[in-house]
Amino acid sequence: MSRLSRRTFIASAGAAGAAALASPSLALEGSTELEQSISANVRHNMSSFRTFDWRPYFPTLRNGAILVDISSRALHYWSEDGQDYKLYPSSVPMTTDLTRKGRTEVIRKVDGPSWRPTPSMRERNPEWPEFIPPGPANPLGTHALYLSWTYYRIHGTHDTRKIGRRSSNGCIGLYNEHIAELFEKAKIGTQVLLI
Repeated sequence: MSRLSRRTFIASAGAAGAAALASPSLALEGSTELEQSISANVRHNMSSFRTFDWRPYFPTLRNGAILVDISSRALHYWSEDGQDYKLYPSSVPMTTDLTRKGRTEVIRKVDGPSWRPTPSMRERNPEWPEFIPPGPANPLGTHALYLSWTYYRIHGTHDTRKIGRRSSNGCIGLYNEHIAELFEKAKIGTQVLLI
């Protein structure tokens, strides 16, 4: 039995990585949202993933505040008293035409959300199911914060590859453990700003 040398291992890993980069797209089986191809043109956001001060974005912290920075793919949360600050990596919409920016607020909170594709999603993807109940196949993950904009949510995802990427159909996605934490902190009326 031959031993695997360091050089052979690195060469094999490089070839496997190149093959993965060449694949046109990745989709988790049973997922209803497509994953963008992982390629050299995906901009890593480590340098832009930084803390923000709330004051340039909100006049007060009444009801708490959530800021979503689309370019750095990060969600910032401040509690109403300003003592609690959280920074979460997020997924953002795949394209600019799916991206909505501006002010909204949390109007509903759902633990174990069900999911229905929007009419425009069904038009683009008629093969998608009309309804997915709560559970591991649900693209909204374990929790969802419904915004005052129709069809827009901040929600979890079971497909952790989506976080940190342009991979959603309009919503903001978080790891399930992060949306569970944010779900407990945010309340109905929490102000939200997408920039």
